[in-house]
Amino acid sequence: MNDDVVRIETSFNAPGEKVWKAWTEPEFVLQWFGSDPNGKGLRAKMNVEKGGSYEITFKDGDGTEHTCMGKYLIVEKFRQLSFTWEWENEPGVESLVNISLDSINNNTAMIFEHKNLGTLSAHNYLAGWEGTFLKLGKVLT
Repeated sequence: MNDDVVRIETSFNAPGEKVWKAWTEPEFVLQWFGSDPNGKGLRAKMNVEKGGSYEITFKDGDGTEHTCMGKYLIVEKFRQLSFTWEWENEPGVESLVNISLDSINNNTAMIFEHKNLGTLSAHNYLAGWEGTFLKLGKVLT
């Protein structure tokens, strides 16, 4: 695996519209965002359109808060979402997230890529996203 890219291919037993909402509607995002199974979403501001911005704050089970933010680069409803990624506590360390969705009936395949990670971030993105998607799967079913 390239250290600069995290790629996860997974599928959900949910229609594409529901998976899309999970990524684009604040009240839905707050139900699953963050890798700690005991964590919870606190705030989400999302203007999901090309050039729009987002800011999501969540808390781990130990009370540690995290805030990520960025700008939407590609918004193709139910198909593709691409946005920049930056942590509030690591200003200037920007990466890129791409999500592709392919839905057939009530199943949705998701290809997730987090790119341009570099070596400046202290986060373990692979473990973080894997834990996050376990929570997403539970919320979707």
